[in-house]
Amino acid sequence: MAARPDAGRSRVLPAEGGGVVPGEEAADQPGDLRSVLVTSVLNLEPLDLDLFRGRHYWVPVSQRLFGGQIVGQALVAAAKAVGEELQVHSLHCYFVRAGDPSVPVLYQVERTRTGRSFSVRSVKAIQHGKAIFICQASFQELQASPVQHQFHMPDVPLPEELQTQEELIQQYLQDPNLMEKYRRGLNRMLAQEVPIEMKPVNPPDLFHQNPQEPKQLFWVRARGHIGDCDMKLHCCVAAYISDYAFLGTALLPHHHRHRVRFMVSLDHSMWFHAPFRADHWMLYECESPWAGGSRGLVHGRLWRRDGVLAVSCAQEGVIRVREPPPESKL
Repeated sequence: MAARPDAGRSRVLPAEGGGVVPGEEAADQPGDLRSVLVTSVLNLEPLDLDLFRGRHYWVPVSQRLFGGQIVGQALVAAAKAVGEELQVHSLHCYFVRAGDPSVPVLYQVERTRTGRSFSVRSVKAIQHGKAIFICQASFQELQASPVQHQFHMPDVPLPEELQTQEELIQQYLQDPNLMEKYRRGLNRMLAQEVPIEMKPVNPPDLFHQNPQEPKQLFWVRARGHIGDCDMKLHCCVAAYISDYAFLGTALLPHHHRHRVRFMVSLDHSMWFHAPFRADHWMLYECESPWAGGSRGLVHGRLWRRDGVLAVSCAQEGVIRVREPPPESKL
């Protein structure tokens, strides 16, 4: 995995309206390693007009395609069909079939509408001749407005004060009393080359798993360097990141009682509010207002570290659990 060095020449991200985002340094020295999300995962191969092929970098242990990869690649395809002056402001997606990690994905773009202020592009992801995913993305020419407001960002420790997910796993592995089944699972997690860095604000107790509120907070960013570029690319990376550990928020009150048998995303929506850098730390605030009927609903907000709300997300997914063993009548 490409590590992201933080040393080097300091530079700050331009903010909306010509200001800057304080407190975040950009590592732009020549020795930086480019993010694999840009060089590989989101680097689609053009086959024809509005037709692209995407390949896979990281496949979860479920051996299904990672939903964030499909969303991110679909948004890349849609963005290639609009002008540079347009920026994505929303996307709405449905996962209709399981993705096959053994073959590439074809992305077919339809230029649904091109207007003066807004343009819509529809994307179909195809494997084995069938759609596995459909998406509509809307793009807007940037417009100023005096009508503005947002929620307040949660007050949490800074990312520099927290441990990464890998550091937490290494800490768990130091426990001599760790059960072998947990040790195997944690080592499998460490072996995965996930192109995302994550720092949980309140790391869960993996081994006691007491019921928790259906809420979680973690700092997140792409591994490696992306830099200042077309904002659409950072939105594509954020689309990839947004699906990571998102639906699991709905399970937090239930881990101690139920074992998950099957969990997949059904749909995914995103709204982009303000410029950001996907290779800078952002706070991902996730909550699940409802679960039932073998489904769970989650909402998410990605905050820049200066308190600006950059992205909002929503997702519903299927959650099926194993039936508990029948109680003895003796």
